[in-house]
Amino acid sequence: MSDTDKDKEFYEMADAFIALANKQSKSCDPGKVSATFLYAAARFNTFIIASHAASASEFAEGKEKTYEYFMAEYKKMLVEHVADYANNFDKYIVRN
Repeated sequence: MSDTDKDKEFYEMADAFIALANKQSKSCDPGKVSATFLYAAARFNTFIIASHAASASEFAEGKEKTYEYFMAEYKKMLVEHVADYANNFDKYIVRN
């Protein structure tokens, strides 16, 4: 699989999660949907890290690196998207 295909797959998966969140936001408070999204990501990421650890002690010993990695990645993504919305606010947020 080429890097372009991987990037396409990455964004298609992200769009699928966003579509689900948008659908849920129609019948539930968007803040609750957002919190649930974060909770699910934390839970799934913890499972992935644990499943790659050789033992419970190895998993526990790596927790600080896990926190640092995921917090740094989330911050990079959040900074990128906040900047995008700041530059395109009127295009993205249409009020009737």
